[in-house]
Amino acid sequence: MARHAMLIEDEPNIAEAIRFLLTRDGWQVTALADGGVAEQAVRQDRPDLVILDLMLPGRSGLEILMALRADPALSGLPVMMLTAKGQGRDREAAERAGADLFMAKPFANAEFVAAARSLVGL
Repeated sequence: MARHAMLIEDEPNIAEAIRFLLTRDGWQVTALADGGVAEQAVRQDRPDLVILDLMLPGRSGLEILMALRADPALSGLPVMMLTAKGQGRDREAAERAGADLFMAKPFANAEFVAAARSLVGL
């Protein structure tokens, strides 16, 4: 059975690149571009990994992450935060909110796939 990643990223080119990388590695990828629907989609689909952009329309990645961490049923779900901002304060905020991994864009393809695999124990 394929691993399932839920990608919440509003930049179409980045979303397509990540979908391609993970699909090629054997993942099933569900992509969303709106933070406003992300939390409900995670609750419904129960992915193995959430890849979450920091800045999203509708609701920020940090708000989504805090909601997931506050839910006992989802609190252990691996979450990788992505951002175009590589600033220390963004990384600190993501870590405080409970992100398992923080990755700044742009990233190396092999590094991204390795990070996704490590978060689900592969």
